[in-house]
Amino acid sequence: MRDFRPILNILGLLLCIESIALLIPMIFDFINSNGDWKQFFFISCLTFFIGIVLYVGFKKEELKINLRQAFLLTILSWLVIAFFGSLPFIYSSSSLSFTNAFFESVSGITTTGSTVISNLDNLSEGILIWRSLLQWFGGIGIIVLAVAILPTLQIGGMQLLHMEHDDPYEKTLPKINKFIFEIVILYFSLTVLCFFSYYFFGMNGFDSLIHSMTTISTGGFSNKNLSFAYFDSYYLENISIIFMILGSLPFVIFIKFIHDQKISIFKDDQIKLFIYLLVFIIFISMIWLKHYLNIDWTDSFRLTSFNITSILTGTGYTSSNYNNWGSFGLIVILMIMFIGGCAGSTTGGIKVFRFQILFRGVRLQIKKLTQPHAVFLMKFNKKTVTENTYTSIISFFFIYVLLFILSSVILSFLGIDFLTALSASASAISNVGPGIGEVIGPNGNYADINEIGKWVLALTMLIGRLEIFTILVLFSKNFWKK
Repeated sequence: MRDFRPILNILGLLLCIESIALLIPMIFDFINSNGDWKQFFFISCLTFFIGIVLYVGFKKEELKINLRQAFLLTILSWLVIAFFGSLPFIYSSSSLSFTNAFFESVSGITTTGSTVISNLDNLSEGILIWRSLLQWFGGIGIIVLAVAILPTLQIGGMQLLHMEHDDPYEKTLPKINKFIFEIVILYFSLTVLCFFSYYFFGMNGFDSLIHSMTTISTGGFSNKNLSFAYFDSYYLENISIIFMILGSLPFVIFIKFIHDQKISIFKDDQIKLFIYLLVFIIFISMIWLKHYLNIDWTDSFRLTSFNITSILTGTGYTSSNYNNWGSFGLIVILMIMFIGGCAGSTTGGIKVFRFQILFRGVRLQIKKLTQPHAVFLMKFNKKTVTENTYTSIISFFFIYVLLFILSSVILSFLGIDFLTALSASASAISNVGPGIGEVIGPNGNYADINEIGKWVLALTMLIGRLEIFTILVLFSKNFWKK
């Protein structure tokens, strides 16, 4: 663990990539005669200089990373990218403080979508593009992390993802770099398709670009203060629903589908449960709103289908103020924040597959009580779930709930009201974005949260995004032993 050269070398490469990305908002500001293009240029140069120094200075002939280095690299990469990603918010016309800028950057790179900016309609094109780019790169980053790194680290049951792309798939794509390349191409293609769909149905080019990047990444950053309520378009909302769902499904399954394993997308356990859950929650919420708000079925379906999909997938777009949905509506919103989408997607939350295995574990325990001498095996996608995997999922669930409670308690101690503290913690650890209540609800933002609270929430976002144990392992003495 004492050899940090591979870690610094890869961090240098990531910074070089980030420096190139910084040129995109620079171009937008330059075209629109906005003086912020100079700040983007200087920050890009600084980021590239530091990146190239690290990349060249710590380059090795043969790059090998052991298990502990992989843990540390995963954490440092997100922190370093978030830090340099915060610089444009500080030195551009948005003029955010370091705390607010880092919060906004972390919210972007973790695809959470919480914001401290109130005047989105007045921001420069460059800053708006940069916010969306952070979420877009964060989305592809978490997919690569989920399918290439976390299964190897055996975190929170993510080793099950090995089950989803072994055997015939590995024979088709034996090298992980080729696998990642196909994931990136697919991600980019879906973004382009989303862009043209938005554009064709009424958004202008700039709005389409912003929202296509933050829809497929299930990030939820918008360039409008009113989010999707600004457009007031049933067609655009339906397009968003389609791509939010696509972003919430396992990208490995999409690759299988492309490679003529079309049956897999219809037989995947977590996809089926995710769709069933989505339909069921929309259905009961639609019935509730029909009677509570005394609106017709069409309006009720429109409100629930968009907003429920947005919250369940962790995107965080809003088309109405769900604070007015009554007690049952708010309970539903709060509960589905924790669920998220499928493993191997861009979504946050506990993930559907963990709930499946936990419930199957309960059912298995009941069977063992009634038939103590029988042997039962738990299955997931027709593969046996080992005791080690089940234990890691139980541990993940316990720590997830514990950290949610701890974050809520700290925010309450800082003087934040109960509802805001509770929903902010749920939103942060599940990477959703908006919370519940007047402060951080669909019509509010996180600007009024005090500075310490913002740091607590930023840390909670990172912990939730990196599947908790990736960060907690750093506090183990054994991790730092030679």
